[in-house]
Amino acid sequence: MTITSIPAPVEAPVQNIAASDIAALGLRESATFDRATIADIQRAASTGVYDIRGWGAKRKVPHFDDLLFLGASMSRYPLEGYREKCDTDVVLGDRHATRPLHLQTPVTIAGMSFGALSANAKEALGRGATEVGTSTTTGDGGMTPEERGQSKHLVYQYLPSRYGMNPDDLRKADAIEIVLGQGAKPGGGGMLLGQKITERVAGMRTLPVGIDQRSASRHPDWTGPDDLEIKIGELREITDWKTPIYVKIGASRPYYDTALAVKSGADVVVVDGMQGGTAATQQVFIENVGIPTLAAIPQAVQALQELGVHRKVQLIVSGGIRTGADVAKAMALGADAVAIGTAALIALGDNDPRHAAEYSALGSAAGFYDDFQDGRDPAGITTQDPELSSRLDPVVAGKRLANYLRVLTMEAQTIARACGKSHLHNLEPEDLVALTIEASAMARVPLAGTSWIPGQGSF
Repeated sequence: MTITSIPAPVEAPVQNIAASDIAALGLRESATFDRATIADIQRAASTGVYDIRGWGAKRKVPHFDDLLFLGASMSRYPLEGYREKCDTDVVLGDRHATRPLHLQTPVTIAGMSFGALSANAKEALGRGATEVGTSTTTGDGGMTPEERGQSKHLVYQYLPSRYGMNPDDLRKADAIEIVLGQGAKPGGGGMLLGQKITERVAGMRTLPVGIDQRSASRHPDWTGPDDLEIKIGELREITDWKTPIYVKIGASRPYYDTALAVKSGADVVVVDGMQGGTAATQQVFIENVGIPTLAAIPQAVQALQELGVHRKVQLIVSGGIRTGADVAKAMALGADAVAIGTAALIALGDNDPRHAAEYSALGSAAGFYDDFQDGRDPAGITTQDPELSSRLDPVVAGKRLANYLRVLTMEAQTIARACGKSHLHNLEPEDLVALTIEASAMARVPLAGTSWIPGQGSF
């Protein structure tokens, strides 16, 4: 099919009218065809190409903000401020592995590849995670010396592409994460555009320089849980049964996917909700495939409970984690740990206002920059350009990430103490209520001020 390039339409005069004057003119924006939607249609009509971007879903869906904690008062006994102990450590992967990960905080770093990120960014992630006693994850494309050298706990992702897969690196890893799906694109493969395929990236992935890399959407050597069980067995043999095996799923059918992951022998299940980020994928995918993180957690927990392995097979939740309150809420719903990706990049310096002029020159703005696929990130994080990537000092950026991880952990502790809990893992659904019927139904906690959970009885 041949696409004819058509000149972009002339910007409508209304776009130049001050927002305060629009209402006075009697102009009303359509809820269905708002200006962003109109711009998307015009772009598609002009180029004949679907939109690709990074980040994650931007549409509003029920999320952790729709939940509140019930702090202790008379009927519950709180812990005293910072004087009474509230532990935060977590052990991941002790179902089968002889060398499980013992982390000091349940906040881990999600998989983000070298290729999508610069080498300096990968090093900074390792430095920040190590400083607070948590883990980072390789992402697609293999293990870099920068990240391995600075990461006390490094999880090696084993993806459908097999790009950069090296048995020797598998043995160097502290855990292996078999990726079946990602929250931003469950059912879809990875993408790394040619402008980020430098000689080093191409060499690690055995690809031509400057050519778009599109990863497969499923693993080439197995098709179901029985085959996955065999694959997990192979990985255990390679690593002498020392290394925990994670299975990561994009949240679509988390109840069944979690149950099958457990059946296949996973030590840890990672569930990534639709708010999870991506370096590059189709916008239509990001906004319309998968389910919210809030809806995914109870289904995964139910599967673990029914199989009698909740807390024995650990659950890591990712997709839209931003604050210590989000961490605490995920754990109250049954997670053992969480993973952050987009928030970690922001902590490193992504979308920083000091680059406002350069974001503007790219047609974006600080706080809105999501063109991670273009490789022109002025912060030096989502780029392979040597000049840009050199702007990121991995030591300074690592310190920033460590500070952020400490804050998340302390915020979660503060909430746990207020609920009378001496460990983050003691948080439970009973500590939560929901502000909306939708969140109540998804999270399976009562609507605030009632004992009612939609679909589970009466007021």
